[in-house]
Amino acid sequence: MRTIQLLILFFILASCTQQHEIAQWRGENRDGMFEEKGLLKTWPEAGPNLLWAFEEAGDGYGSVSVTSNKIFMNGMVDSISYLMALNLKGELLWKAPNGPGYVGEGFSASFPGSHSTPTVIDNMVFVSSGKGRIACFDATNGQEMWAVDMLHDLKGVEAEFGYAESLLVDGDKVFCYPGGTENNMVALDRFSGELVWTSDALLDTATHCSPIVIDLPARKVLVTFSTRNLMGLDAETGELLWSHKQEIRKYSEQSLTPIFRDGFLYYVAGDGNGAVKLSIADDGSSITEVWRNYIDRNSMNGFLIIGQHLYSTSNKNELNVLNIETGEKTDSLKIRNGAIISADDRIYCYSDNGEVALIDYATSPLQIVGQLKIDLGTKHHFARPVIKNGVLYIRHGNALMAYSLKE
Repeated sequence: MRTIQLLILFFILASCTQQHEIAQWRGENRDGMFEEKGLLKTWPEAGPNLLWAFEEAGDGYGSVSVTSNKIFMNGMVDSISYLMALNLKGELLWKAPNGPGYVGEGFSASFPGSHSTPTVIDNMVFVSSGKGRIACFDATNGQEMWAVDMLHDLKGVEAEFGYAESLLVDGDKVFCYPGGTENNMVALDRFSGELVWTSDALLDTATHCSPIVIDLPARKVLVTFSTRNLMGLDAETGELLWSHKQEIRKYSEQSLTPIFRDGFLYYVAGDGNGAVKLSIADDGSSITEVWRNYIDRNSMNGFLIIGQHLYSTSNKNELNVLNIETGEKTDSLKIRNGAIISADDRIYCYSDNGEVALIDYATSPLQIVGQLKIDLGTKHHFARPVIKNGVLYIRHGNALMAYSLKE
């Protein structure tokens, strides 16, 4: 009897200490920081070595999620959305359909395909199509485990350019933003897809932000953008705790995921709302604006917080550097507008003209120490770069490229 009890205790302890493998939007912590070491500090003239290219990804602007043995991405082929799984050599293992893809109308028809990044937790992959079909797939074989349609099942309202949210999984919940009046924001059970809670939030329409959860001693706070507000909800109940109004001008994209660091919440918003630092109450119930810097518009390229500085690209083709204590601009680098990530004391900027720059941010002024031109692929250069196990992944439309960052 005692042997059985000891075995049960062993399995309980093992399950509690098991490290989950997580791959998702902008890295494990959704902040654009990749914990890689031993990478090239400068690049040769032609850029890092191309290991392989996969050119059957279909239409899409979503990034990839890379685990220890697979690569996952969304793509649209013949108007159908697919989740695709590749091995680390760039060979297709399987692809699973996820309903009609996003094709758009008028101006938005210029940006068809998938706009989101898969979220991988161990053997489960969570994806949203551009038309709002959320599905969970088995990572080993692509078998669909459950699905919920945000438009039909949850009565959502499709945003311009479709749904682009990269799903957030926290514990046993998957959070999504249908944007309708019946189910404005929703939490689903990640194992079954069943509704856990629904919230009116502010009854504002959904935008293209991928949320975060702030884990405070008193509660977990779900933070995301609607079209007109940054807002925080109780992650367990969906109760609206606070909001921060955005000024809407010509554009309505609020696509940049906020970053929480050392008790403060940072965001960079479109429409000229600038970069903002907020303090959040210990119990998560309220926020206070600490500073705001009306830096040039950055609607979709992400930002970074490294040490005591915030880095953000702009539509005026600059990488701006702000002091996070004061919000003052301390440096800038002339560089084409683009998506930024960081690893091993370098910033990687994938610009909208297909150029990738390696930037040394420890120098003053900032210095470009490597460049690469992306020649493969289709349509716009919008996907965020990803780094995993010394490999840089760049997705450009129907092409995914892998570059070695090691000697």
